[in-house]
Parts: sequence; C-alpha cells; structure tokens
Amino acid sequence: MSAVLAAHAVAGEGLRSTRLRRRTRRSLVTLGLLLAAVALCVAALMLGDYPLTAREVVRALLGLDDGPAQIVVFDFRLPRVALGVLVGVAFGLAGALFQSVLRNPLASPDVIGVSQGASAGAVGALLLGGVTGFWVSVAAFAGGAAVGLLLYAVAWRGGMTGHRFVLSGIGVAYVCTSVVGYLLTRSEVQEAQAALLWMTGSVAQADWAMVTILAVLVAVLLPPVLLVARGLDLLLLGDEQAAGLGLRPEVTRGLVIALGVALACAATAAAGPVAFVALIAAPVARRLLGDGSLALVQSALVGVVLVTGADLVAQHVLPSLLPVEFSVPVGVVTGAIGGPYLIWLMAAGRTRTS
Repeated sequence: MSAVLAAHAVAGEGLRSTRLRRRTRRSLVTLGLLLAAVALCVAALMLGDYPLTAREVVRALLGLDDGPAQIVVFDFRLPRVALGVLVGVAFGLAGALFQSVLRNPLASPDVIGVSQGASAGAVGALLLGGVTGFWVSVAAFAGGAAVGLLLYAVAWRGGMTGHRFVLSGIGVAYVCTSVVGYLLTRSEVQEAQAALLWMTGSVAQADWAMVTILAVLVAVLLPPVLLVARGLDLLLLGDEQAAGLGLRPEVTRGLVIALGVALACAATAAAGPVAFVALIAAPVARRLLGDGSLALVQSALVGVVLVTGADLVAQHVLPSLLPVEFSVPVGVVTGAIGGPYLIWLMAAGRTRTS
C-alpha cells in the first residue's frame, strides 16, 4: 500500500513539475515576443528621413514633447505602425483559428481563397466601379466573406472536414485569381498599377481613419475568439469526445471558421493580402511553446513581429540594398519569407510520411 502511495506521489510531483515548466516556458515566450514587437515598433518610429532617438519617441508618445518629434511620430509614422500591429494580430489569429479547426497546417486565408476573394472584390471595385479609399476596403471585405460562405457551402457534406475545406478553397482561389487576371488585362495601365499595388499588400497608405476602423473590428471580434477558444480546445480531442463533454462540434466549427474569415477579411480590407503571415504565425508560435496548445495570443504576437519586422525591412533595408528610391510593399518581404517556409513545410511533411 505504501509503495502505491509513493508511486502516486511521484507521479503527481512529475505532473506538477511538467505543468510548471510549461507555464514558465509559455510566460517566457509570450514576454519575449511582446518585447520583440515593442522593440520593432519603437525602431519603426525612430527610423526615417527625420531620425529620432528612443527617448524622443517615448517623450512624443507620452505627450511630453510638442515639437517636431511629436508631429513626425503621430502624423506620419504611428498610423503605419499601428496598422501593421493590427494587421499582424488579425492575420495571426485568423491563421491559428483556421489551422486548429481544420487540423491542416496549410489552412490559412491566403491558401484557401479568402484573401483571393477579397482581392477580387477590391480589384473589381477599383477597375469596374472606379471607387477608391474606404469603399475598396468594403468591397474587399465583402469579397472575402462571400468566399468564406461559398467554401462552407461547397465543403459541407453532412459535416465539415479539413481536407475537403482546404481543397475547395484552393479551387476557389484559382477562380478568384483568374477573375483578377481578366480584370487586369481589360483595364488601363495606370488603373492596373494601382490594383497590383493593393494586391501586393502594403501598410504605406495608413491613416488614422483606417486604423480606427480596423481597431474597432478587431476589438469586436476578439471577445468571441476568446469565448470559442475553450470549445476549440475540446474540438481538438475529436467530435465524439467533444460532443460527450456537451459541445456541439459543427456549431463550434462554423463559428470558428466565421471568426477566422472575418479577421482575415478585416486585415485584407485594410492592408491588402499580405502574403503568408497567417500561414506562418501559428506554426511558429506552437513550435516556440512546444506544448501542442492553441497558442492564440502567441500567434497574434508572431503576426505582429512578422508584419512590423517585414515593414522595417521594406522601408529601410531593401531601398539601401536595391537600386530603388522608394520603399517596397510589406507583402513583398513577407512573400519572400513565406515561400521558403512553405517549401520547407512540404519537404518536412513528405519526410514524415516516408
């Protein structure tokens, strides 16, 4: 009897130790990502044609400096940084939700057609409707949402499976890409150039009105995301086990997909289809944690680090290395990062299968 009690005590101590290590690692990873995001944001506010020191940036943010530094920070640089942060949060969360609920590492908005649907809506508004600004964002949101509804309807066969949703999304993405290509070939050069710039993904057009709209959308969508997080944890156990614990799997799955589509559409409407951020953020966050959890907060922070870091490279590094006199869109840099990652993901998957 004493031996059994001792074994239970040892097992309990091991479980407590494992939980403590996981909590410690989670806290350290979250803190590290947060510090990296803050450092990148401060660097983005410091660098430019009118360089500032970190002290000047902090004083301007706190309202202690009413000179040129405050004008440079609040009027020119902070809207771009804030938009990059919000876009990173939205894409990071969208990718984490899609990949978790569909159980597929390729399930991200830019692979399953949501971003392409938003692009088709925006390009159609630009080239056919002749609209600009806010209404382009509205058209992009509507196009992405329409693709999300279409995918759910097409992939539904008495239930939702991840591979069917992803395959349907790839097909819809090709259709949307064809629509965009047709519209570009039928348009004037200047109009096509503006559409292509939007399709690349950029935060250079940021202003406080756009930042406010995206901030409101993200703030509205965050509470439901937090509410479905527990249900998504149970859903990862399997539909039968989740149903046995009182969860309605299809309702939860539909709600998670709807939230992922809404987040992806909001980010795409504000900055265009910034490539691969949603695809990369969640896998990187989960690898950093190493405990197989959802990692929603960490995915959002990785998204912020990716977007703000890529925008720094696009604004200040590439123009100094390449024969160009202007900063390149942030989507160019994230695409250059995401392409090799996707190739590595395919190679790693094939190795595991072998």
